[in-house]
Amino acid sequence: MIVAPGVMMLELESEGIGGPVAIHPTLIWDEEDAILIDTGMPGDWIRIQHAMQETGVPLDRLHAVLLTHQDLDHIGSLPDVVSAKDGHLEVIAHHEDAPYIEGKYPLIKISREAMAKLLPLLPEEHRPKVLAMCNMHPSANVTRLITDNEVLPYCGGIRIIHTPGHTAGHVSIYLERSRILLAGDAMISVHGMLQGPVPHATLDMDSAIHSLAKLTKYPIDTVICYHGGLSEQNIHHQILQLSHSSITKP
Repeated sequence: MIVAPGVMMLELESEGIGGPVAIHPTLIWDEEDAILIDTGMPGDWIRIQHAMQETGVPLDRLHAVLLTHQDLDHIGSLPDVVSAKDGHLEVIAHHEDAPYIEGKYPLIKISREAMAKLLPLLPEEHRPKVLAMCNMHPSANVTRLITDNEVLPYCGGIRIIHTPGHTAGHVSIYLERSRILLAGDAMISVHGMLQGPVPHATLDMDSAIHSLAKLTKYPIDTVICYHGGLSEQNIHHQILQLSHSSITKP
């Protein structure tokens, strides 16, 4: 779905812990560069590349992958993207999550310790799939570390907003030219309305709610949530209300 000139929200049906889920990586491009925001689950690269081709964005224009954080559904196809580019790709992430993306540590939410707590809560038929996820270790070298409020000089300006809570190194991305916020997992969208981060998937809820207050400083017309997709109504008011609440819906 083209959200604005040079901004495409993808919709990929992937297998999550509880069953099929829709996720929304985003492709940003202009005449010189293309930047992929998050890479989906393992195996999703084929569909991402097909969407690029249909949109007329050639692979050789893809300059970088910018990762909002370390979770499997965001970095799952990273090795495939790096391989498709023969290593000629900038991989960008926050320093707090970079060691996990590089495979130096297990991904926090699918570590064996995390899964041991989760498995008893799941229906028995879902458990083999969850255990299989523990053996997934997609990784690649992070070639550029980003910091809060940094502006990457691509596609009209890509501003990094460090929004810790969901993970320590979670970032949201503000596209200055189109006034679009790529929220990552800092928020979700339900029927076009924003909700706060999902508590059971968020490492530090207090930090996550505090991070939402940072987003109210920006003139945002549209939000793309990785889970739920678009929200376009009264964005400032919605985020302001969420930032004042310590209670979010799952």
